[in-house]
Amino acid sequence: MNNIKVSVIVPVYNCEKYLKKCLDSLVNQTLKDIEIICVNDGSTDNSGRILEEYTDSRIKIITKENGGISSARNAGIAVAKGEYLGFVDSDDWVDLDFYEKLYNTAVKYNADIAAAGIIRLHKLRKRYYLQFKDEQVTDDFKTKLQLCDIPDKSYVWNKIYKTDKFNKTNLKFKQGRIYEDVIFTPQILYSMKTLVTVPGTYYYYWRRPKSLITLKHETAKSDLKLSLDEAAEFLKQHNIDVLDMKTQTQRVQIFGTTVFKIYTKKNEKTYCLFNILRWHKKS
Repeated sequence: MNNIKVSVIVPVYNCEKYLKKCLDSLVNQTLKDIEIICVNDGSTDNSGRILEEYTDSRIKIITKENGGISSARNAGIAVAKGEYLGFVDSDDWVDLDFYEKLYNTAVKYNADIAAAGIIRLHKLRKRYYLQFKDEQVTDDFKTKLQLCDIPDKSYVWNKIYKTDKFNKTNLKFKQGRIYEDVIFTPQILYSMKTLVTVPGTYYYYWRRPKSLITLKHETAKSDLKLSLDEAAEFLKQHNIDVLDMKTQTQRVQIFGTTVFKIYTKKNEKTYCLFNILRWHKKS
């Protein structure tokens, strides 16, 4: 009988500097009934050796030729045995109670998807990027988009997905793409039914200076535009105005340092002073 509650899929490619922090956050989860599927996607640094150093029997290692993050995620999904699926990028990490809180809340509401908050880190800066104050349950597509802040935060990794429902969608991550989450996340939110938000636990999103996503070359910019266009077209097909969903940001800087921000979304403004003090006002 399968007693794996969550299969966590970790694509690994040349991330030796960050990999141990990622794996340590997973092997020490308070939810013990998990499997950690590490897909070594043709790494040429010491990432493969680091994976082999871990003796935890819950770690499953897949070694393949480099095919990109989408290819690695798809390979992990193909062998996952857990009741739910989760994704973690190998330069990120999660709170130690992350999967316990997500799983228990998903089971409590029989939800297909459970979503947690995000803390974004860049150099010495840390800020709450997505935060939930309470448990909210919805089957409505537009409400799911609003709760997850789509399209601004179209990420797959701060969530878990009921595996059998996920597989029935027949959705795959598009191979060869850089911003694959931008189109995949709206599609999976539409295709699966109930979503619940989970307060009090976080995914730590580390924007490392030389990551693929931060590269400013023409390929990345072209891929982003293509992904945004595809996402906008998908939302339009389901009567969602992407401009109505997007957050506009204004910044006030002093000597190059942002001290004040105004986030405008539809009819509400959020004011943020020094990334600490926040208040909201309806337009």
